[in-house]
Amino acid sequence: MQQVLVLNASYEPLNVCSLRRAHVLVYKGKAEVIEQLDRPLRSATDTYRWPHVIRLVTYVRVPRLVQRKISRRALFARDDWRCVYCGTAGGRLTLDHVIPRSRGGDSSWENVVTSCAPCNLRKGNRLPHEIHMELPSRPRPPAPVLFIRLATPKIPDRWERYLAPYAGSTGSTTAAAA
Repeated sequence: MQQVLVLNASYEPLNVCSLRRAHVLVYKGKAEVIEQLDRPLRSATDTYRWPHVIRLVTYVRVPRLVQRKISRRALFARDDWRCVYCGTAGGRLTLDHVIPRSRGGDSSWENVVTSCAPCNLRKGNRLPHEIHMELPSRPRPPAPVLFIRLATPKIPDRWERYLAPYAGSTGSTTAAAA
């Protein structure tokens, strides 16, 4: 399935959509084609530009309070596939609640981090400072760019210039440690 990158009116990446959805948005005047592929998109009676990157004509306010559900894949990607406590990238990665659920911690982006199995076992149901473990920075929700990268098996080269300015804002908790 052909995917199209959707940008807000401010050129901020929002998501990816199908070729069909992108064409409908452009046809209805709700978006404009920023990048197109070299081949035409044909119907029975007309020929159109084949959209590769589109930009919405009017700015869409994305509520930051609405957070995406946590998935292991998104969490591990946010934390760069590394244990936030020891930095190891090898071994079995697990999900760890910074404030354990048994002590009132919730399952939110701000309280869940990637941990290797030995660190998770060592921490148990304690707070990190109680056993002298440190977080390099406070966990936070990932930027929408992370979900675009996870949703698209291979990011086309022509998308990179729209995604690159937001690459450092994926919400990584290991960015401060690197």
